[in-house]
Amino acid sequence: MELRTRTTIFAILISAVVALTGATTVHADIYRYVDSQGVLHFTNLPTDGKYRLYMREKPKHDFNAGPAARFDKLIQRAAEAHGVEISLLKAIIKAESDFDPKAVSKRGAMGLMQIMPENLEGFRVANPFDPRENVMAGTRYFKTLFDRFDGRLPLALAAYNAGPTTVDRYRSIPPFPETRRYVEKVMRFYQAFKKG
Repeated sequence: MELRTRTTIFAILISAVVALTGATTVHADIYRYVDSQGVLHFTNLPTDGKYRLYMREKPKHDFNAGPAARFDKLIQRAAEAHGVEISLLKAIIKAESDFDPKAVSKRGAMGLMQIMPENLEGFRVANPFDPRENVMAGTRYFKTLFDRFDGRLPLALAAYNAGPTTVDRYRSIPPFPETRRYVEKVMRFYQAFKKG
């Protein structure tokens, strides 16, 4: 077998091994160089200036780290108090405010779970920017929607976004692009947090 063919096959095998192991255990960029004999050398720790970047690792996004982890205890308390799955609650917060307790939407919704000003009194929220008040009230409200729509999660999410009377009127997810995107986004985040 010709040397060039062998090195090409070897490079393909190394790439496959790196791809398989990198997804589960090894996390590093891969460097290579070709010596004077045409042999490929690979490493994740280059010790010589001859090595050039061959493959950059794409870090796996951990949805349960960073800003999401900052409110873990609070989210857990709210989830337990109102019977809502933690991963689902995190997904709603991620979609609503990306875990920014000071977030304000164009429509004036506030805090982690984006509570509208006209709902503050009914939700018993004195300070919508207080994470505890906001998450407890938002979770309690979401649970009422979940129960109202008999545990049909997409409808409860649509109601959280567009209002329960709108979902009642259409008897399904309303045909609003924003609401449909919202439901899809929360469901995607929900799966990511569950895997987390």
